Amino acid sequence: MGARVGMGASYRAGAMAVKAAMKVLGFMTGTSLDAVDMAVLDTDGETIAAFGPAGERKLDAATRALVEAAIVAGRAWAWGAPLPAAFGLAARAVAQAHLAAARGFLAEHGLTAADLDLVGVHGQTVLHEPPTPARARGRTVQLIDAALVARGLGLPVAFDFRTADVAAGGQGAPLAPVYHAALARWSGLQGPVAVLNLGGVGNVTLIAPDGGIEACDTGPANGMIDLWVQSRTDRRQDEDGRLARAGRVDQSVLAAYLAHPYFTTRGPKSLDRFDFSLDPVAALSLEDGAATLTAFAAEAVAIGLRALTIQPRRVIVCGGGRHNPALLESIRTRIDAPVDAAEAVGWRGDSIEAEAFAYLAARTANALPISFPRTTGAPAPMTGGRIVKPPPPSASPPPPP
Repeated sequence: MGARVGMGASYRAGAMAVKAAMKVLGFMTGTSLDAVDMAVLDTDGETIAAFGPAGERKLDAATRALVEAAIVAGRAWAWGAPLPAAFGLAARAVAQAHLAAARGFLAEHGLTAADLDLVGVHGQTVLHEPPTPARARGRTVQLIDAALVARGLGLPVAFDFRTADVAAGGQGAPLAPVYHAALARWSGLQGPVAVLNLGGVGNVTLIAPDGGIEACDTGPANGMIDLWVQSRTDRRQDEDGRLARAGRVDQSVLAAYLAHPYFTTRGPKSLDRFDFSLDPVAALSLEDGAATLTAFAAEAVAIGLRALTIQPRRVIVCGGGRHNPALLESIRTRIDAPVDAAEAVGWRGDSIEAEAFAYLAARTANALPISFPRTTGAPAPMTGGRIVKPPPPSASPPPPP
């Protein structure tokens, strides 16, 4: 079960000295390995002053292959062993992809680096292992050569947002709740309202009537469906949920998935996209497997929502999963509250995570907390992230991507 964190001195808009808004370019690359998402946000890390342009640049096959190799290496990486060599190769490739994306994006929108104050990069997650009863500290790896990005853009770059939380015993995820709360304030939404992000893993933020928040990962969302489709076809996802709609849910397989202890564990809690195996659906047809995994993702959301301390009157959905009508229909059949896409409240549903890391970068720059005891399980409201500055103009430029 999640629990609320109130709007105390460490988390109240305007509770600290007023700071000027910064123009921040935020980046996000999700576990789908599809694209680099970008968004510009004017913010002081507490309020949203303005939304700038947003967009994406598809990842090339070579970068994706290096990241996939790093994921394989991460899953085999023993505790205490040296970092796999594949991490360094992927970190550089991801940084180069970010630089190429940023240059094209800024040119497209008539901007230059001089128009920006700060950059926030999440990096590419290749490993996420939350704490367990047997191991009090987890580990999480988001790969990017932030110094290369800083040199290439000539701007300070905030990065490495999760490791301080994990080192303190937190889950390291989800981190977007504090931004979800800022979005709700910006749009005048009254709680209780839930923000549901359907990425590779789903996560939910509850914003209570008093502004308090609680959050946790709900369970697998797009990730397992994508992996299933990729294992059987040359496609990367179930477009428009067509495969799921053509299949039948295997109730015994669904029940086996839902018997996992994750769903009876109290929050805060988090997952890696590989915490659940595709083995239970291996004997199913392509369509039945897609239908079963879609039902699993929807039921995981319903369980997560039921565990909240207050039931939301409305659920706002962001992330790639909102483009899957079969998944949204399956969620709607399992919960009582209306379920709306982010665009229904004026949000940019494909850009919210990139916006979130622009917002978290501003909070990092202003020494504001980004994780909280009742969202990640951190022992106290915690600052996080590090900032790397570009070298002086006389230093040698980085090689081109």
